[in-house]
Amino acid sequence: MYHGFMVTLEHQIVAPQKKRWTVDELLAMEKAGLLDPEKRIELLDGEVYEMPPTSEGHASSVDWLVRLFLKQFDERAVVRSQNPIRLDDEDLPLPDLALLEWKEDFYRQGHPRPENVYLVVEVSDATLWFDRSSKLKRYAKAGLREVWIVNLKDRQTEVFRDPSGEEYLTRFVVKPGESVAPLAFPDDPITPL
Repeated sequence: MYHGFMVTLEHQIVAPQKKRWTVDELLAMEKAGLLDPEKRIELLDGEVYEMPPTSEGHASSVDWLVRLFLKQFDERAVVRSQNPIRLDDEDLPLPDLALLEWKEDFYRQGHPRPENVYLVVEVSDATLWFDRSSKLKRYAKAGLREVWIVNLKDRQTEVFRDPSGEEYLTRFVVKPGESVAPLAFPDDPITPL
């Protein structure tokens, strides 16, 4: 007896299940017009995240980095800004900047995959904790060889290399005015801040 009711074995208690999304499902919803095109939606580990509005400082930093990367790597790599990278079937992040293997069609046939990615750059202020934890783990798990977090709050660039499992074995900090070269272009240093 439970609150005056008899519970029989044929009735099972079933808890609601969280729905995990796939990249294909998210892209189908986007194509069908079910997602607000004004919102920045990312899929990480099968969960949908709505990213906060972009601050002026964040937008300005992304624009400056895109210009810098285009000048430095034009026609040797694709510079992609705030567009998806398909890490696997459950991860479709929108990094602030990605330096990709050169393709004449600029990935018209499909979003870049981990093997196409030289470097991902996240510009972080309000989302610093999220970029350092959830996103960085997904990037490492996918085997992205290098990630930079341009930390606007502390005015430094955190460089992560050598992915292993869900972490990076190599980490170092680049201070304002200092330069660092992407692994893919060791003779082409960039001054990110």
